[in-house]
Amino acid sequence: MDARSVPLGLYVHVPFCAARCGYCDFNTYVPRGPGQQSEFVDAALSELRSARAELGDRSVATVFFGGGTPTLLGSGELLRLLEGIGDTFRLAADVEVTTEANPESVDPQMLRALRRGGFTRVSIGMQSAAPHVLRTLDRVHTPGRAAAAAVEARTAGFEHVSLDLIYGTPGESDADWEQTLEAALETEPDHVSAYALTVETGTAMAAAVARGALAAPDDGDQARRFTYADERLHTAGFEWYELSSWAVSADARCRHNIGYWRSYDWWGIGPGAHSHVAGVRWWNVLLPAAYAARLRDGRSPAAGREVLTGEQLALEAVMLGLRQREGLALSVLSAAGTRALDRELAQRRVTVADGRVQLTRRGRLFADAVVRELSA
Repeated sequence: MDARSVPLGLYVHVPFCAARCGYCDFNTYVPRGPGQQSEFVDAALSELRSARAELGDRSVATVFFGGGTPTLLGSGELLRLLEGIGDTFRLAADVEVTTEANPESVDPQMLRALRRGGFTRVSIGMQSAAPHVLRTLDRVHTPGRAAAAAVEARTAGFEHVSLDLIYGTPGESDADWEQTLEAALETEPDHVSAYALTVETGTAMAAAVARGALAAPDDGDQARRFTYADERLHTAGFEWYELSSWAVSADARCRHNIGYWRSYDWWGIGPGAHSHVAGVRWWNVLLPAAYAARLRDGRSPAAGREVLTGEQLALEAVMLGLRQREGLALSVLSAAGTRALDRELAQRRVTVADGRVQLTRRGRLFADAVVRELSA
């Protein structure tokens, strides 16, 4: 297959946050000042030029600004980056351009500027509508601010507005979660992502759990919250298309993330960003200063790379296929995986239709286990 026929996405990792949340293990830093942020943008534009030299003349289907908190850069620097992408690559006529945003990091003026400048989609980190849950997560916004930001994005002209939620935080009740979903739905988003809280090693939350200051998330609570969310969102007109993602239509789905799940090509710009092109993966150095220094010196910011083995590719084919609503082609399964399929059908964790294996709602609760069985 001609590489130019494979969709290409660009991911820009903005590694700055106003404060570090206790549950977060992403590669993020509190910036020293606007000079460091401007230096980051200069370095990212330099990496873009390197990407163009390696990839050649390819059309970019999606651009995703993640983090961190991309909107902490301000509309001026974000638009400078997007303009640089447009000057370096050909943007598809229907290019999807997404930015993540914390509720307190945007205002109507910024959102209008981003929309006029070519951003098509905004993903707002709401997490919860319960004040005590936000405190446990170290989120600094008030419950009402997230809803207001979503409305402001709609008013600014964003057709696609997503809200990101977290369930299963210690101290969260079923009523808290139900309140969060209702508050999210009242803003009329066209996309919702909901993630079970995971306590990551090395985080402040993990330390609090280890010393007994905070309870660990409860698997039963999380399963119940997921089931409720899936039912409530379905009633509201949303359909799941990925394990943690629901949308009101095919157009509302995040095409950039779909590119990851379908193993398309993507180039990650920024400190710690990961890339995947033509079966090769690599990742950049973590520290913003080291990232900028390498690019100033004309060196690659890559810290390492790998080519996946056949066994790894087979596992990924099962894992990525199953996490999507479309499911996994039966032809992908090995002989052992085909035998395991009968057991999964008996446990009602999967169904088979039109030659594809799809997870049931029950199966989505046990997705990791199903993947292990079918990738045997």
